[in-house]
Amino acid sequence: MADIQPFRGIRPRPDVADQIASPPYDVVDRNEAKSFVRDRPHSFLRVVKPEIELDDAIAADDPRVYAHGAANLNGLQHDGLMIRDEGPCFYLYQQRMGDHVQVGVVAGASVDEYDNGRIKKHEHTRRQKEDERTRHVEALGANTGPVFLTYHADPTIDALVTAGCAGPPAVDFVSEDGNGHTLWLVDDAEQVAALQTAFAGVPALYVADGHHRSAAAARVRDLRRQAAGQDVPGAPWNWFLTVIFPHDQMKIMEYNRVVLHLNGYDAAGLLAAVAERFDLVLADQASPARRRCFGMYLDGRWHRLTAREGSYPADDPVASLDVAILQDQLLGPLLGIDDPRTSGGISFVGGIRGTAELERRADAVGGVAFAMHATSIEELMAIADAGEVMPPKSTWFEPKLRSGMIVRSIED
Repeated sequence: MADIQPFRGIRPRPDVADQIASPPYDVVDRNEAKSFVRDRPHSFLRVVKPEIELDDAIAADDPRVYAHGAANLNGLQHDGLMIRDEGPCFYLYQQRMGDHVQVGVVAGASVDEYDNGRIKKHEHTRRQKEDERTRHVEALGANTGPVFLTYHADPTIDALVTAGCAGPPAVDFVSEDGNGHTLWLVDDAEQVAALQTAFAGVPALYVADGHHRSAAAARVRDLRRQAAGQDVPGAPWNWFLTVIFPHDQMKIMEYNRVVLHLNGYDAAGLLAAVAERFDLVLADQASPARRRCFGMYLDGRWHRLTAREGSYPADDPVASLDVAILQDQLLGPLLGIDDPRTSGGISFVGGIRGTAELERRADAVGGVAFAMHATSIEELMAIADAGEVMPPKSTWFEPKLRSGMIVRSIED
């Protein structure tokens, strides 16, 4: 079952929602965030990335940073720019990017179900990032950034969500990137109960994006238990902020690679080495049209690489991923990128930036770029079901959830 709980959300006043809701803290760097906030003084980046308002010498995990974020959140509420709903609600969050539309249920998801594997993971987490998110939640007493969950689509839930979107929205705006964001409240007791009952029949939820926020939720729950000296079953820290989308509405884009050097090869030598491992031809388009094909940009030209049958274990859900094939057969053995998590010789570029960004970055350093085919949601779920983890930077989800659309207190 999936145990989801309504909550009293803290959300932007409708007339200023477009000025408050912001990109997630982890898709903009410090300078980009500063620039964003310059024109949007109420931006929620001041809450989720508060270091941008402090001296650059202050580290992002300094206690002063978290205190500043808490003060900014309190200020948004004190000034009436963010309001708290009077009773517990679910929320429906619709996103529109071009022709793509997806609608998720905003709810508290169970930390216990995260711990026991009913909320399934597909990535390792890093302790440092867990620490940072844990301190942020503790200092603010709130979940400020939602975890992006998915599940196998269910017609009963689809019907409930469609009905819930029929009335006037509480928030509706288009963000600076052209994407639409609409929020509806589900505050009728019968509708709330119907959604809870429907999700109780969902066998598992899957973390699509937000593994560190999920891990931080579990650590905050443990800290709160220790402070209380016992488990408090109904306490709000036993759930964490999520937006839950059906799998058939998910949009995964490719997560491309740029290697910043040729590892001692010249262009001709690298092409010859690659041709020993892949079928290699010149390409008239950058992006590969199917799985197990790759676009390679080298010395001003695009090439198409195709993995050879038998060169990878087709029955292994992890090793047969495109990102794993490229890593195991080319990035590691030829270009010396032994661990893409830690190597300084590789950068990753979300598909939303386009292949022109790959060309620009490769040309700037005399490196080589790789355009990937997007991982599918079915591949992600199969790996999570098998209890395995995906290679780093395997998925790039779009559109991104805006921070500040809904905040969930863990204090009451």
